[in-house]
Amino acid sequence: MKNTLIVLLGPTGVGKTDLSIDIARHLHTEIISCDSRQLFKEIRIGTAVPENKYLQQVPHHMIQNLSVEDEYNAGKFEYDVLNLLEKLFQKYNTVLMTGGSMLYIDAVCKGIDDLPTVDKELRKQLLDRFHHDGIDPLRLELKRVDPDYYNQVDLKNPKRILHALEIYYMTGKPYSSLRKEEAKMRHFDIVKIGLNRDRTELYDRINRRVELMIKEGLVEETRSVYEKRHLNPLNTVGYKELFAHFDGELTLEEAIERIQANSRKYARKQLTWFRRDESIRWFHPDDKEQVLNYIDERLSQNQPT
Repeated sequence: MKNTLIVLLGPTGVGKTDLSIDIARHLHTEIISCDSRQLFKEIRIGTAVPENKYLQQVPHHMIQNLSVEDEYNAGKFEYDVLNLLEKLFQKYNTVLMTGGSMLYIDAVCKGIDDLPTVDKELRKQLLDRFHHDGIDPLRLELKRVDPDYYNQVDLKNPKRILHALEIYYMTGKPYSSLRKEEAKMRHFDIVKIGLNRDRTELYDRINRRVELMIKEGLVEETRSVYEKRHLNPLNTVGYKELFAHFDGELTLEEAIERIQANSRKYARKQLTWFRRDESIRWFHPDDKEQVLNYIDERLSQNQPT
């Protein structure tokens, strides 16, 4: 029987955690978290790390194992998870990965391009230019050196523009020419299950989850990492709005409303990304039996005849 990775994905707040436990127990397997922020041990509340009762029911991996001061990216996640899967597949025929980080899911399922490691001094120089001159000159530079990527990239996203310029100056080649966008071969099958809800229902869950995070201590957690707010892992919904509150730019009520609005916006972005993948089979999170039946059906197709 060929090994299979079940991928349970969906927008923030949709209800992946509860169903992931049911699936893992049904399959007698373990869970790999695919959330780019749950990796960091300093930010538990705002990243919705599963409660201890869930972590005790099923072994979880890739949760709270890094510091916000550690440099990490989708390429490292791909490497780490593939090595982890190699070990887990020695114990289980099927492993579950769950989360909503789009690029990290793609890194494991499709692979990402082998791009060079960026020189830290070059990165600092470009960041200094960005902070001094703003994004407009960098946009124009990207248009000059890589017009193909300029026409594809979100021009409001400084991080992506800076990264494309970093690659260009490291290699002398346009970033677009190095993005092969070809899926890498995987030695295991992949079954993708998407969860979604009616938009009103989803937005209500997101709003209520933010309120619960505040009650559980998100403000205090954010204050504890305030001095590190310049680090990339903290450029995250829930934290950046509260940083603005601490800086006197927003009242607490305004910050909470901004977190809710930005969380809803992120959910829309996730769904737009996921809907481009025709291999995903979609379910409502409450349809547990249908999900389990679908998994069993797919796994039975791997049985030797």
